[in-house]
Amino acid sequence: MNKYDSIYQDIAEQIESGKLKKHTKLPSENELAEMYGTSRETIRKALNLLSQNGYIQKIKAKGSVVLDIGRFDFPVSGLTSFKEVAEKVGQRFHTTVHELYVMKPDSFLQNELKILSKEEVWKVARTREKDGERIILDKSFFVKKYVPGLTKEICEDSIYEYIEGDLKLNISFARKEITVEECTDEDRTYLDMNGYDHIVVVRNNVFLDNASVIEYTESRHRLDKFRFVDFARRSR
Repeated sequence: MNKYDSIYQDIAEQIESGKLKKHTKLPSENELAEMYGTSRETIRKALNLLSQNGYIQKIKAKGSVVLDIGRFDFPVSGLTSFKEVAEKVGQRFHTTVHELYVMKPDSFLQNELKILSKEEVWKVARTREKDGERIILDKSFFVKKYVPGLTKEICEDSIYEYIEGDLKLNISFARKEITVEECTDEDRTYLDMNGYDHIVVVRNNVFLDNASVIEYTESRHRLDKFRFVDFARRSR
């Protein structure tokens, strides 16, 4: 085993065992080099491997910070509500509704929702809080002719349950796009960024079974709290 591999394994085991706590800062490269009796280059290789495998995050002006390895798995290909995902992973979140109102769509929303400028849409902005930290910002837009009434209570619980249970509409499929982007002022206002300057953004266009677009959502996730997973089978 290479020297940097053994250092990687040692630090990874300390993180997994809880000896190195989440959000704590690792010693500097010079300090680690002295601790392990090796060069900074070897330490740098070990740290890069830890970063690639989700154990640490290098943050400007902070150094290497231990990530929460108990991150939440979010499905990439599935079409599920946030409430369904939270229940599946056995985690409790608190939802806060910050914005709920009807508006006219701008040109961007007209294109994403395939509607005319005269139509109306609901804007819903919600944060998801876990263990006292606001880690997701959801900005959703629903076509009002399909979703005529939304309340704060519905938005705090499950909009999909309302659409499918009360309105009897069939949500069929979605187009998803996942990117990593620099944080905005809005992210810093609504989320506890904890020093991170990038965020994972999941954009969804959601369709009914008649192929009409009912929703456009931009879900902004703090990158240290989530991993996005999928199951793939090779076709032959």
